[in-house]
Amino acid sequence: MEAVAIINRDKAERAEVEKALGSAGLSGAIELVPGEQIENRVRFHVEQKAKLVIVGGGDGSIGAAASALKGTETALGILPLGTLNHFARDLGIPFPIEEAAALIASGQTHSVDVAEVNGRTFVNNSAIGLYPLMVVDRDSQQRRLGRSKRLAMLVASLRTLWRFHDHRLTLTSEEGRSALDTPLLFVGNNDYSLALPAAGRRDALDDGKLCVLVMRKKGVPGFLAATIRALIGLTRRDDMVAMEGLTRLRVASGRRDLTVSVDGETVTMAPPLDYRIHSAALRVIAPR
Repeated sequence: MEAVAIINRDKAERAEVEKALGSAGLSGAIELVPGEQIENRVRFHVEQKAKLVIVGGGDGSIGAAASALKGTETALGILPLGTLNHFARDLGIPFPIEEAAALIASGQTHSVDVAEVNGRTFVNNSAIGLYPLMVVDRDSQQRRLGRSKRLAMLVASLRTLWRFHDHRLTLTSEEGRSALDTPLLFVGNNDYSLALPAAGRRDALDDGKLCVLVMRKKGVPGFLAATIRALIGLTRRDDMVAMEGLTRLRVASGRRDLTVSVDGETVTMAPPLDYRIHSAALRVIAPR
């Protein structure tokens, strides 16, 4: 099978990728590129009428590729080379690179949803409030101190909670309009489980709906208690609001800009933020 492989150069060596793809019977060019160039390289190959583009990297790399691939006939093959690989995990793609390559060679293509906020595509989720601030702190620690992603996130979580504050947001959707104060607004591409042991996982990626969760205004002790209750499946009505069945959401704020997380990376966006889901917009090779 002929394919082009776009690999985040920080995640793998060419020899490793060549061996895995070759063993699976896959041939074609292998390009090692910086993460910020992945979307443009994938878009180039889409314009060249490529039938299959293999992307190797983490969720950020896959999200960048999805931005170029959504709404096209080009299929996406995934080599999960990141730290967490949430999208690949929820699709059921195996993590060993040799097994992922063998799956790609099987050619089992399925159409799944992707979401976007102000034109930026995401395959997992986006958030406003505490979580983006934790990500900013985490990335800073990794750059300055060389800490691992997990350790940096733990430290960032503690420091962000110490600076705990709420956001005043106005939400407009198919359900109407409401103004609220919240420490965290979460928008997912399809429905996320909250309770352990499946917390943070999705059973489906083709339901065509956003998962919108709004944490109610609380102090630090209340926020931590609500988080623990959610993890053990004992969420109370005053913990969180779940806005179900939405395909669009507008988020307005009195601030000039908001720090927003998009698939684990942070960006600054000027409100209002317009979220929407694109149903069955991405063709991806995954288990049935």
